[in-house]
Amino acid sequence: MFDLDLLRSFVSVVDAGGFTRAGERVHKTQSTVSQQIRRLEELAGTRLLVRDGRGVQLTPEGERLIGYARRLLDLAEEARVAVAAPRASEHVRLGLTEDFAIVELTDLVSGFARAWPDARLDVRCDLSVALDAGLSRGDLDLVLLKRDAGGGPAHGVWPERLVWVASEGRDWREADPVPLVAFPQGCRYRDRAIHALEVSGRRWRITYESASLIGIDAAVAGGLGVALVEERFARPNYRRLGPADGFGRVPPTELALLVAPNAGPAVRGLAELIVSFCDRVSLARAA
Repeated sequence: MFDLDLLRSFVSVVDAGGFTRAGERVHKTQSTVSQQIRRLEELAGTRLLVRDGRGVQLTPEGERLIGYARRLLDLAEEARVAVAAPRASEHVRLGLTEDFAIVELTDLVSGFARAWPDARLDVRCDLSVALDAGLSRGDLDLVLLKRDAGGGPAHGVWPERLVWVASEGRDWREADPVPLVAFPQGCRYRDRAIHALEVSGRRWRITYESASLIGIDAAVAGGLGVALVEERFARPNYRRLGPADGFGRVPPTELALLVAPNAGPAVRGLAELIVSFCDRVSLARAA
């Protein structure tokens, strides 16, 4: 019999790419997670993970087990929700960055509504700095925000890769000053873009500013300037710019899920849905 707690640690190590971050996700120390993996390997009668210079890799047996592990954990959560005692109506206040909300919000909301039909969900879309402040003030129950890599404890953390993008049909090496398409002040991507250009000695100016990802997309596609975006939002019609174009690499950021310490059951249920979704997206990108 496989213990669900062991399987949960196993899945977390695989999705996080290492034992330290896996421990943060399941709220255990690195040594505890390592012990759990060894115990799981003893139960399985075979080695499941191999450590290398990049983190951890699945053995062939581990690859076979990971799918079963995810299914068992999902089934266990479904069973828990099905037999739970009737719950009082709970007000859940979720904060998201605007780019995430446009693409993924619909599926998450529908899944939450099925699992927690009596809960009331309010969603606020804003810059990460405003979401963080809202959580600190008690205005929000959980937030999914962007921050510098290694930003500290969180309910879940997923790496982001930032890329420079622009439209085709122009030699952006000759742009002086560089026309920037950016989110409003306080946006981490905007700050990173400006800092990178100043370090490289290039002049810049804001030519288009929008709080909407749709607006940023339209400005880039229309040739109004250069933008720094997360890799998965780089459209097929964008041209990616690199050192050869005069745009150096930018340090990575991370997507972090933060949950209020006094969060109720519905808030934590939504948090687990978000973690499950982000883990699947992160794993698919790494494949």
